[in-house]
Amino acid sequence: MKKITIISGTNRQNSYTEKVSKYYHQTLQQNGHEVQVLLMKEIESILDLSTYFNKGNVAFDKLVEKYISTTNHFIFVIPEYNGSYPGILKLFLDSVPPATWTNKAACITGIASGRAGNLRGIEHLTGVLNYLKMHVYHNRLPISQIDKIFVATEPLNEDTAKVIKIQLDGFLNFN
Repeated sequence: MKKITIISGTNRQNSYTEKVSKYYHQTLQQNGHEVQVLLMKEIESILDLSTYFNKGNVAFDKLVEKYISTTNHFIFVIPEYNGSYPGILKLFLDSVPPATWTNKAACITGIASGRAGNLRGIEHLTGVLNYLKMHVYHNRLPISQIDKIFVATEPLNEDTAKVIKIQLDGFLNFN
């Protein structure tokens, strides 16, 4: 059975990233999948530069064990920050031992209030995940004008729900 972790790629409070992540979680859970969400805002108090340079942070190690080591499929929901993805996500990826990610599957959804759905951030993250020897699913979904599409944890239009379903169905059959 696939264990899925959704990584909500920002520590910003009340973000659209968290809303989209929860929508993915709800959709997968309703279909009987084992799924959990890792919010970057949950790790900001335990992830710092001392973790990055000096391994052995017990709280961080427990988090890695719960969300990363025991998971084989990841969904990254990433907002656009300065033409890429948030630094907290990069710090997190750099802090986890690289071998922990090897041969695991990744799916990426980019979100932005503009028109490109964080295409550059999706490309940047794809490069990092490939370097970590992850298998990145080809249907990387950019969602544009997120502030007009999502209210609470539901998309306002059927087209967005449909493309998310197509992406998830394909990813669940991937790798």
